[in-house]
Amino acid sequence: MPPPQSTVTIILIILTLTTLPPPSHQQQSDLDSDCTNRWIHIRHLPPPFNLHILNNCSSTHHPFSTNFCPFATNHGLGIKTHNQSHSWFRTDPSLLELFFHRRMLEYPCLTADPTAADAVYLPYYAALDSRHYLYGPDYNSSDQHGRKLANFLRQDSPEIWNNHLGHDHFLVLAGSAWDFSQPLSNGNGESNPRLWGTSFLELPEFFNLTVLTLESRAYPFQEISIPYLTSFHPPNLALFESWIKRVKRSKRTTLMLFAGGGGISSTPNVRRSIRLECEINTKLCNFVDCSNGICEHDPIKFMKPMLHSSFCLQPPGETPTRRSTFDSILAGCIPVFFEDLSAKKQYRWHLPEDKYEEFSVMIPKEDVVFKGVSVVEVLKGIPTSEVRNMRERLIEMIPRIVYRKHGSSLGLRNKKDAFDIAVEGTLQRIKARLEGTSDQ
Repeated sequence: MPPPQSTVTIILIILTLTTLPPPSHQQQSDLDSDCTNRWIHIRHLPPPFNLHILNNCSSTHHPFSTNFCPFATNHGLGIKTHNQSHSWFRTDPSLLELFFHRRMLEYPCLTADPTAADAVYLPYYAALDSRHYLYGPDYNSSDQHGRKLANFLRQDSPEIWNNHLGHDHFLVLAGSAWDFSQPLSNGNGESNPRLWGTSFLELPEFFNLTVLTLESRAYPFQEISIPYLTSFHPPNLALFESWIKRVKRSKRTTLMLFAGGGGISSTPNVRRSIRLECEINTKLCNFVDCSNGICEHDPIKFMKPMLHSSFCLQPPGETPTRRSTFDSILAGCIPVFFEDLSAKKQYRWHLPEDKYEEFSVMIPKEDVVFKGVSVVEVLKGIPTSEVRNMRERLIEMIPRIVYRKHGSSLGLRNKKDAFDIAVEGTLQRIKARLEGTSDQ
């Protein structure tokens, strides 16, 4: 009997990640041939910190967790939406760590010498590994998340870590930083119960790390937010430009769209207010019900409606940020935010904070919930010429939030994507931190 398809997928991922050749000279000419201040060393971590985690992708290992085996295909991009698709995948954002690792192996300025590196990348699948501490037999041991990694870094070639005490190290955490910042003291008695999440970011050993997350806390000192994975990962420039043309010529027949769930409780909240407005103004508001995750791996459900809407509403849910923000940018649907933590205070490398008024709308959620401000009326009041200018600026932002497919064409590699901007920002941040520590 042949092995299950998911097992075959994991085997192929492991073989590829462990046998990829070093960057070619062609790769090194992608962006800048000069690698000055851009050298990165990928720290070798034993398979239990990354590739072996993929072997536990089935929900049978974690009965309360999601089976992510199907979405590990294509190095974290998931399976294609249909057989003829070249750019669209059923991508799960929680696989960002795997995808980022694969893209790092194509980075043009890699060095095998950690002493020559400007930064050190830790290919630790932190969020995926957290399931080990949140479900199954190790449930309620979330304060242990990261301790094995810390011990390894101290014991294996400790001079690499001790060179800058971790200030030059970075990793990717595919989730909200809030889910990895539970105080270590939690769980010590009834008055201090253990809450959801792990204490990874609370471990003193990692205070100097730069952590790339999908959502940072309001007071980030370790983490920086980078865009969620969307489902669009073009392999060449022609397919990318074809999508941009489609976005530009798409007819916006609906004023606003909300793709999401929630808002059904009687307790006043912004999602409830939005749903009530959509029920009243069905001709102006398109509501795509994505309750219970039914849209999560099916981009057709929300991308087509977004293409035909002028504004896409991005109310906060359990956490402030949403993947839908990046889906709407990709569709040229102007995002409407209801609090700054949803994006403006998050993605400053990819979406400059001083440019938000040029490509988005802000309506404070307190005004909507408690002051009776109508979202429909606010959006109807924006002049057509201003909407057109906002969409033009928004379309200009699309390359900055797209993660192109690994192994993409040279033409597309010469256009900086979300990965390139994240690495560039990381290098600049680490350089500034090292210069700061050298003064002390």
